[in-house]
Amino acid sequence: MNGDVMAAQTPVVRLTDPYEALAALEEAVPGLAELRRAEPARVDWAAAEARLGALLPGDFKLLAEVYPDLHFGDYMSLHTPWPGEEEAWAGAAAEEEEDVADLIDLADLGAVLAAYPAPGGLLTWGSSNQGDTFLWTTEGTGPEAWKVTVASRSGDWWHYNAGAVQFTADLISGALEPWGLPRVRPEVVALGGEAQTGERAPQVDGG
Repeated sequence: MNGDVMAAQTPVVRLTDPYEALAALEEAVPGLAELRRAEPARVDWAAAEARLGALLPGDFKLLAEVYPDLHFGDYMSLHTPWPGEEEAWAGAAAEEEEDVADLIDLADLGAVLAAYPAPGGLLTWGSSNQGDTFLWTTEGTGPEAWKVTVASRSGDWWHYNAGAVQFTADLISGALEPWGLPRVRPEVVALGGEAQTGERAPQVDGG
C-alpha cells in the first residue's frame, strides 16, 4: 500500500519525543495542564497491543496515561483506553476495520489505502462530532514513524507527517493548514474523571 500519492503536509520539526509532543499540545491549549491526573494511569499496554496486534506510538500512550478522555474545541476527541478496559478498547479499534474500509471505498481510494490490519493499513485514533475521522497510517520502521491520515467529512483526505498528539497541537495552534476541517478553538473539556476507586466518573457535557 502506498498513500504517498495523496496530498500531505510536513511540520517544520517532527516531535519524536512523546514529552515534547505533549508539551506542544499543552502550549496550544490553555488550561489543559490543569486537567492532568494526580497520578499517571496504569494502562496495561501489553494487553492492548497484544489484542490489537500492533505496538502503539509513545505520544499516544503518554497522553492516555497523563490525561482522562479529552474533547477539544467542542469538536474532536482522542480515543484513548482506560485502565481495565485495554482489551475492550483494542477490540473496538480492530472492529472499526469495516467502517474504515467503507470510508476508503466511498472516497474511491482503495488503490492506495486499506484498513488495518492490512500492511500499512489505517487505524482510527480520533474523531470529531462533525463526522471527521483521524487515523494512523501504520507503515514505516515502527509506531513512532506512523503518520496521521485525515478523512474529513467534506471528502478531503490527506496525510500529516507527525504523530497524533503533535497533529492535534498543530491543528489547534494553526501551525498546519486544516484542509477540509474547521478551525479548532483552543478549549478543552475532560469527558471523564477518575474517582478515588480508579473507576470512570460520570461524563460532563462538552458543549
